[in-house]
Amino acid sequence: MPSPPVIDSLAWILVRDRRLLSVRTVGRERFYLPGGKREPGESDVAGLCREIDEELGVRLDPPSFSLFAVFDERADGFADGRRVHMIAYTAEYHGEPVPGREIAELAWLSSADAGRCPPAGRRALRMLAEAGRVD
Repeated sequence: MPSPPVIDSLAWILVRDRRLLSVRTVGRERFYLPGGKREPGESDVAGLCREIDEELGVRLDPPSFSLFAVFDERADGFADGRRVHMIAYTAEYHGEPVPGREIAELAWLSSADAGRCPPAGRRALRMLAEAGRVD
């Protein structure tokens, strides 16, 4: 039996006041790290800049990108065992995050909110808590 496809995605890590920015898309219950899939031929930087502009109306500063982590976790909402391969970056930005049309709401989460996130978000919160960056 073939393995289920892997979801290849990008994410932006933004911590403010010891909370991690997370988004809930329309029709979903869990909060995800902002970002998404790159388009064919797009670099990580170009893809994440585009996704964050679409989702949050924020312009990321390409020279400021710094790798946060690479996650390989179970994908949320798939019964076939699908996994997500997510490359997460920190980056400086211009503007104030506001929900775009596909985003139902923003939330600033602490480690106590990990149960509201899929596995990759829980892992990011755990890493940030261990580094003393989130409560």
